[in-house]
Amino acid sequence: MPWTLSVFLAVAATVAAAPPSPESVLGFRPGADRQLADWTQIVDYFHRLDAASDRVQVEEVGRTTEDRPFLVAVITSERNMARLEEIRRANLRLADPRGLSPEEAERLIAAGKVIVGVNHGIHSDEVAATQTAMETAYALASGDTPEIREILDRTVVVMIPSHNPDGTQRVTEWYRQTLGTPWEGHDPPFLYQKYTGHDNNRDWYMFTQRESRLTLKGLYDPWRPQIVHDLHQMCARAARLFAPPYVDPWEPNVDPALIAAVNGLGTHVAARLTSEGHKGVAVDAIYDAWSPSRAYPHTHGGVRLLTESAEARMATPIEVPFENLEPGIGYDPRVRSWNFPDPWPGGAWSLRDIVDDQGAATRAILGHAARNHEYWLRTFYEVNRRATLRSDPFAFIVPAEQKDPLATAKLLEVLRLGGVEVHRARTPFAIEGQTVAAGSWVVLMAQPYSAFAKSLLERQRYPDIRPFPGAPVQRPYDVTAHTLPLLLGVDVTAVPAPFTADLEPVTQVPVVPGAVSGRGPWLAIGHRTGDLVALGRLLRARVPVRWATAEFADAGRRFPAGTLLVPASARARLLEMARERPPSSSGRRGWASTSPGCRPSTRVGRASCSTSRWAWTIRPSTTATSRPADCVIVTTPSSCRRSRQAQPSPATCPGRCRTSTRAASARKACRN
Repeated sequence: MPWTLSVFLAVAATVAAAPPSPESVLGFRPGADRQLADWTQIVDYFHRLDAASDRVQVEEVGRTTEDRPFLVAVITSERNMARLEEIRRANLRLADPRGLSPEEAERLIAAGKVIVGVNHGIHSDEVAATQTAMETAYALASGDTPEIREILDRTVVVMIPSHNPDGTQRVTEWYRQTLGTPWEGHDPPFLYQKYTGHDNNRDWYMFTQRESRLTLKGLYDPWRPQIVHDLHQMCARAARLFAPPYVDPWEPNVDPALIAAVNGLGTHVAARLTSEGHKGVAVDAIYDAWSPSRAYPHTHGGVRLLTESAEARMATPIEVPFENLEPGIGYDPRVRSWNFPDPWPGGAWSLRDIVDDQGAATRAILGHAARNHEYWLRTFYEVNRRATLRSDPFAFIVPAEQKDPLATAKLLEVLRLGGVEVHRARTPFAIEGQTVAAGSWVVLMAQPYSAFAKSLLERQRYPDIRPFPGAPVQRPYDVTAHTLPLLLGVDVTAVPAPFTADLEPVTQVPVVPGAVSGRGPWLAIGHRTGDLVALGRLLRARVPVRWATAEFADAGRRFPAGTLLVPASARARLLEMARERPPSSSGRRGWASTSPGCRPSTRVGRASCSTSRWAWTIRPSTTATSRPADCVIVTTPSSCRRSRQAQPSPATCPGRCRTSTRAASARKACRN
């Protein structure tokens, strides 16, 4: 039976202190035309639900980039809520089964609860999910049907109402401001995540954003879910809803049992929705499971069940004629097929339609988890147990001596954030006749989350996929490589055979602080990770950093073209950065700097610097019109900012121009 508000209102009327419905708090039903709840309203609703229901526990796990509350809501039966910590600890024992006897594992599986994460609103212009979150939470908090009781008894739902609260607030405000204008329902003219925009959903292998780390803190680290439902929207001219199976390729380090599990669960979702009358549901189409940057659970013993719903114009209804539907990878929304059995006939499409589909998909996932709770827990246990037996390779070695200590610390921090155990060698040891220095880091593969480490440390080779012999190569959906050693410039070696070493576990990776040495009117910095972070901070402080267009030498030392030059007046700033201890667990961050003893002179059109021994030319980094191959363009030139062309010519705009006049509807290219 569908979860309808009318059913729950009837049930709630018999309860003295019934949980409030979203409509009673907001003044409108989520999904109503031209109505959106903003983040302030959503937070208020979840706190009211927490206060009124013994099934709901809402926690603010931290503050967002723009200082808004980041919420996690745990929803389960009253009985489970009374022993929630016991349930959580039992699940963590299955997550790391080392030392767990088969008998104890079976006991934990039989008594355990399936942990289901439900993530809403990582992409803030995909507005339906945050509205759906309130309806789903209310249904679980107030419902009393046999299905809901079974879900509450056999699962623990860990819900993130919005993964990007800042964007939820700002996009809603933009939508309200543009109602009745030509821009109504179109994407806003700003990034809805301050630093990454849409690509905050590409951060699950670097954890650069605060919201990504809060999700680790509130969901993945304490709960280790077996299932994560990730709600998204796609282009309006596609299927009405996508669910897995994903198209090939899959990340090769994902356990086969998880591939089979997500295939089965996604097919169940599609079958149930189709049987309930939801048209236009596609599987085995559009989206792959190649990159861990979008699919963190796949390398942590669980499955990511992505659903993608066709968009409207935010909360503004649209009309989509059948003939305007467009084919995608693996299917055609105008043609009935095995993976798309009931095409949508076209017509009106609204936010309410999307909320209905998303709620139905969540209901199908939770029902499957509850009815098959032992299957999900046993799969989780077996996948993690096999990971602890991984032996190919035996380990990865990160040598102590690296060109960029800060980048090395960042790589190791990513592994630690991803739950990977890292060790450090107390003494030198030998591998195949080669000596590995003391202080080197070792990542052993026999551990629960070795799939995550292996995915990031080995080189990817994206497969050559063709629909049929002689066909063009299938275009990759998205990211094709995620090799951290190449991305960060860190030396890492895979060791296939077992070895013996004196190792100690590492929780923090210290970095030797940098230094500012020498005297002179300029301070020279390079292009290492710390140097470029320093560059960004200096430019933000309006320090006029310049760069050399040619190689130069000073006091017997050669500096390559592209060397960044900072005026000596900023020496105190650089000293502070070099000594800085960042708040993350990566340890100290330093920027090594030296100072050529140059005497500047001014020439028309550019600045130059010379001594009796050598000369070089430097230009302000914000006005460069040509550059050597290895030079850093710090900011976009003013001519690029004025240009309205999507791809400016190098002569007009060195560097990359982000400005575009593409319509909002064209920008949405079915990206999840």
